[in-house]
Amino acid sequence: MPKPARRRRLMAEINVVPYIDVMLVLLIIFMITAPLLKEGIKVDLPDAGAKPIDADFLAKHEPLVLTIDSRGRLFINFGQNQDQPVAESTVSSRTAALLRRDPQTPVLVKADTTVPYGTVVRAMVLLQKAGASKVGFLTDPVRTPPPAREAPSGAANGPANGAVNGASNGAR
Repeated sequence: MPKPARRRRLMAEINVVPYIDVMLVLLIIFMITAPLLKEGIKVDLPDAGAKPIDADFLAKHEPLVLTIDSRGRLFINFGQNQDQPVAESTVSSRTAALLRRDPQTPVLVKADTTVPYGTVVRAMVLLQKAGASKVGFLTDPVRTPPPAREAPSGAANGPANGAVNGASNGAR
């Protein structure tokens, strides 16, 4: 009588090593491509201590931003090819079309610090002729330097009585 054939027991575990390999490859691909997707127009904004625009208002009305790069080229964030320079006539027509749809749309100018004043004024005139009654500027917040550390009392880098450069505390 022949022996009954032994059946091999099935393995009920899932091998996840290939999935981890695929996940790591995808992670590397996304890490490389993510900064490329964020590419925009390079503008060095001036610093200003202005009050920011109300966030609730911006949530309801997306602003129209006219960007002027360091070479004086105009870019507008409305319409097709937003990362391509546009002509002044295109700026006027797109601005007028957007303001007809939503007159509350905030209109902002984002100009590089090296752009001549006349170029910024010409851009503002274009926006005003297209129907923008108010034009604002985008700036970077003023960077305050970190506070200087005070030397501990009795330090060797200054007089012990608090005088600075020969002047007493009362003469400041």
